[in-house]
Amino acid sequence: MKLHSFIVTLLFSALLVGCAKRGYITGGPKDTIAPEIVKSNPKNYQTNFTGKTIRIDFSEYIKIKDINKQLIISPPMAKKPNITPQGSASKYIAIEILDSLKPNTTYSFNFGQSITDYNEGNPYSQFKYVFSTGNYVDSLKVIGKVEDAFEENTEDFVNVMLYEATTFKDSTIYKDVPVYVTNTLEKNTSFSLENIKEGTYYIAALKDKNNDFKFQAKSEKIAFLKEPIKLPSKEQYTLKLFKEKQPLKTFKPTQESNNKLFLGFEGDPKNLKISYKKNGVVEPLLHTRHPGENKDTLQLFIPKNIKDSIAVLIERESYSKTYNVKINNLKEADSLLITLKDATHNTYKDLPKLKTSTPIKKINESLIHLIRKDSSKVTFSTKINTYNQEVELIFDKEENENYTLKLFPNAIEDIYESKNDSLKFTFASGQLSDYGNLNLRLKNCKKFPFVVELLADDKTVVGTAYCEKETSVFFESIKPSLYTVRIYYDENKNKEWDTGNLLEKRQPEPLFYMPGKIDVRANWDVDQEFELTN
Repeated sequence: MKLHSFIVTLLFSALLVGCAKRGYITGGPKDTIAPEIVKSNPKNYQTNFTGKTIRIDFSEYIKIKDINKQLIISPPMAKKPNITPQGSASKYIAIEILDSLKPNTTYSFNFGQSITDYNEGNPYSQFKYVFSTGNYVDSLKVIGKVEDAFEENTEDFVNVMLYEATTFKDSTIYKDVPVYVTNTLEKNTSFSLENIKEGTYYIAALKDKNNDFKFQAKSEKIAFLKEPIKLPSKEQYTLKLFKEKQPLKTFKPTQESNNKLFLGFEGDPKNLKISYKKNGVVEPLLHTRHPGENKDTLQLFIPKNIKDSIAVLIERESYSKTYNVKINNLKEADSLLITLKDATHNTYKDLPKLKTSTPIKKINESLIHLIRKDSSKVTFSTKINTYNQEVELIFDKEENENYTLKLFPNAIEDIYESKNDSLKFTFASGQLSDYGNLNLRLKNCKKFPFVVELLADDKTVVGTAYCEKETSVFFESIKPSLYTVRIYYDENKNKEWDTGNLLEKRQPEPLFYMPGKIDVRANWDVDQEFELTN
């Protein structure tokens, strides 16, 4: 009995110890509920509004964030209202209207995602406060989506704007604010422009970088419909956002070295005629593309006979500029340097190129040897690409071959009569089984010609096909990778994509991306159908 009592007592003590195990306060489940409106003064959708202040009370503490980016007031106000408090905890929002209100007009304040609860940041999504200075609240709306005309993805926070057709002019979008506005906000391309009165309007979308509701063609993207829209309407509108091509503009060249100038420009430098004038004689001035990231700069190479100053002439069609540039004694002139361009090719057929620091005048191919791994020579030819400062090496590439390229002294001469020393480069060809093939079958092509482009992950174009009647395109021996396909209708048959123009009322050429990416693997043949939906 004593032993039994002892065991019972021991077990009971152990049970008490187990029950006394330490616990932790978890704080309960996470709050995921957005704040709620308790009341507002004046009430939401108030008519005959004449006040200057609005107060909105919430069920819990809230905070306001990114109000300048998120809040959309339609119609826009010249003087932005004062909204308090911002950043601190509060159970209400106070709006002080500083602008004069138009008669018989419905105003809406769309707060987007700017109102959140104070602790967890749960947004009161798309809360809208509406009032009318007239006897009723306008209730018509315009819906649709905004798409980038060229890029695969569309930017966030694009303004969609309406202008009254009766007062609309070519200059309106540049000078006047719209009568109604909304915004696609973050991660959204759809729009719904609400509380509009019946009437006829012109519609436009704007990636408004300075938030003034006016189009700055140099820096902003625009979308528009050529014809006005009439409300009420159940139609859904698609607006194609594009960046206008800027007119050609050049700037006075700056001296980079003793034999090189940099010419900055805006617009397209294609087909520019650049020359120089010295002692009354006009001669062509050799120019090339800037080799770095500065895509808005050309390199101008100063002739050897120019010592003190040079008059640079820029001409194209009706454009003409003359710049007088003083030549200073700076650092040493650019010397001839030759490198083998990156041998990481996108297709098996790509051939190596030599990159030069100065433009090339002539090549002595007898002083260049291309040799296989068995020491036998390869027949080749060369082609000078002056604009890109490259020498293309043209030959029949063989599979799984190692090549040595030898340049003996004086093989290459630049425009300053500088010549190379002995150089040697090596590269390998790989084999066809390291690459894959892609056959694209195109359906629902509305017109010809169209251009098919194959894009790598970094958006560089690795393959192009110009189709005048073909509906099947074959990309042969391409590097294994994930690819994007882009197609555009070449309406003016210039073999390049053309953007739109607002004043000319010209839309960009229709362009489409194939949904998803195509996985091309080594030694695979991929057959893919692409149906154009527009």
